Amino acid sequence: MTPQLLAPRFSTLPLLLLLGSLVVGCGPSLRVRLVDGAHAQPSNVAMFFTVDDAEGEPVGGLAAESFVIYEDDRRVSPSESRQTIINQEVAAEHFTLLLVDMSGSVTESNWVPAITAAATEFTAAVEAQQQVGVYAFDGSAEIFEMQPFRRNRSNPAQGVARLGSFRTRDPSTNLNGALVQAAQALTAAMSESEAPLRFGTIVVFTDGTDRAARVTQREAVRALDDGDFDVFAIGVGSEIEEEVLGDIGRSGYVLIEDTSALTAAFTTIGQRIVAQTHRFYLLSYCSPARAGVHEVRVEAHQGELSGDTTYRFDATGFGPDCDPARPPAFEAGTERPRQHTSTRGGAIHIEVRAN
Repeated sequence: MTPQLLAPRFSTLPLLLLLGSLVVGCGPSLRVRLVDGAHAQPSNVAMFFTVDDAEGEPVGGLAAESFVIYEDDRRVSPSESRQTIINQEVAAEHFTLLLVDMSGSVTESNWVPAITAAATEFTAAVEAQQQVGVYAFDGSAEIFEMQPFRRNRSNPAQGVARLGSFRTRDPSTNLNGALVQAAQALTAAMSESEAPLRFGTIVVFTDGTDRAARVTQREAVRALDDGDFDVFAIGVGSEIEEEVLGDIGRSGYVLIEDTSALTAAFTTIGQRIVAQTHRFYLLSYCSPARAGVHEVRVEAHQGELSGDTTYRFDATGFGPDCDPARPPAFEAGTERPRQHTSTRGGAIHIEVRAN
C-alpha cells in the first residue's frame, strides 16, 4: 500500500484574527469633514473643515505641516503652493447661549451662590473664544437677559453676577418654553454677525422637568433641531429625568446629585465647547492649476492617524501672483457640522466628579 502523505494541519484562527485586525485598522483614523470651500483668481483655493478622532472628539492644535494637499491625486508642493492656516475668525464666528434655571425651587434653596460662581467660571472660559450670552428662566413665558451676546477677553463674565440677585417672577419651571425662546435669541444673535459661517451652541442648566406646560417637549426639541445647534444640558437633583435631559442635551449631558459637582460640570462642558472651536481649520494655498475642473484632497495627519476630505474647483483664469493669506469669500448660510451625537436618544452622558 502506498503511504499517503498528509498535509500539515494549521489552525486558521490566528490567521483570521490577524486579517480581522488588518481590516479594522485600515480605515481612516481621523474624521475630516468639509464645512465649505472657496476658490478665486489669481489661483487661491481655501477649505474650511473640522478634524475629529475616531471617537468623535475634537482634534485641535494641528499646524499647516500636518496637512498634505493633492490635486487630482497628485501631491501639491508645500513650498510652491505656500499652504497656510488662516485664522478662522475671518470666516466664522461661534456663539454660545447659557440658559440658567432660576425657578422657585432654585432661588428658594441655597444653590444660587454656587450656580453663579460656576456660571461665572464657565462664561469667562468660553467668552475668550466665542460670543456668549446669558439668560435666566423660571415659569414665565419669556426668558430674561442677564448678559447680551459679547466676546471679551480682558474683562469677561460681568453679566453673570446678575444671577445672584435674580427675583423669580413665576415659581414654576417653563423649561420647554425657555428652550424655544433661547433658540430664537441665539438665531437672532447669529443673524447679526457679519461672518459668512456661524455656529451656535446652547447650554442649559436645570433642576427639574417642565412644569408650566406652556410648550411641549416635542416643540422644544423641534426648535433646537430647526436651529441646528449643539445643545449641552446640566441637570442637578432627583427631579429631572435622565431621559429628558439626554433628549434635550443631544451633544452631551451631565446629571449630578447636588451642587458639590456643579463647578466641575460647568467646567467640563466649557472645555468641550472651547475644544469644539479649535477643531475647525481654514487651510489656504495657491493652486498650480491654470484651467479646468479639479478635485483637491486634503489629508490631515496626527502621528500615525490620518483622514481626508475633498473639494472640487474650477481653475479657469488662474494665474500667478497668488497670496494664500487672503481671506476666502465663503457664502453665508452653510450647513455646519455638530460636535457630537445629533440624533435624539443618542446623547453622550458625561461623567463628572466633585472637586
